Amino acid sequence: MSTIAIIPARYASTRLPGKPLLDETGKTLIQHVVENAKQSASLDRIIVATDDDRIFKAVETFGGEAVMTGQSCRTGTDRLAEAAQKLQLAPDDFIVNVQGDEPDIPPACIDELVNLITSSQAPMATLATHLPNDQAGDPNKVKVVLNGSSNALYFSRAKIPHPRDEEEVTYLLHLGIYAYRAEFLQQFTTLPSTPAEQVEKLEQLRALEHGYKIAVAVVEYEGGGIDTPEDYAEFVDKIKNFPK
Repeated sequence: MSTIAIIPARYASTRLPGKPLLDETGKTLIQHVVENAKQSASLDRIIVATDDDRIFKAVETFGGEAVMTGQSCRTGTDRLAEAAQKLQLAPDDFIVNVQGDEPDIPPACIDELVNLITSSQAPMATLATHLPNDQAGDPNKVKVVLNGSSNALYFSRAKIPHPRDEEEVTYLLHLGIYAYRAEFLQQFTTLPSTPAEQVEKLEQLRALEHGYKIAVAVVEYEGGGIDTPEDYAEFVDKIKNFPK
């Protein structure tokens, strides 16, 4: 039984084309992501899954491990599942989906997620963090509501739970990092899409609508992914000004 991080990385990006290969810091972004994940104490192996030969070669150049996947993958989860098949991972292995554009997620958060999936009976797990009330209305910030067992009740772009009487509410921001039992990952990609998933454009709702549990751990993390040129410029500035 092993725990493997798979990092989906594609060249095409609407807002930031070639994102994994941006290298203004002296390293490609995908190298930053891999090196950050390597600081986790819970991962046995870290693999980049890509459909682009340029990214594959870049990963090999810095000594990382990569696997080629098809260009027909609709989502990062599909790419993850295809990579797991090509790697012939065992059904009882655990797979962590580390986002290829999030180089700053604390390794301790990855460890927390691995501990959650390995200790829970849920086939899937993810992370959340506290969200300031004045940001809860942003549809780009996905909210999650938990039950008493710290499993997800629902994910939404809407402001949930809704304060009908304007009382104080604690909001949780969903973080886009997942862990799966390898056997369930293959099953998940074959499940039919569901109504809430289609309306909210949130893939994780497919698991909930089909009756599967998603365990959630709440962590302290204020970062996020690099989606725009401005995000990347901020990251470059931080790296260049980081004390040596």
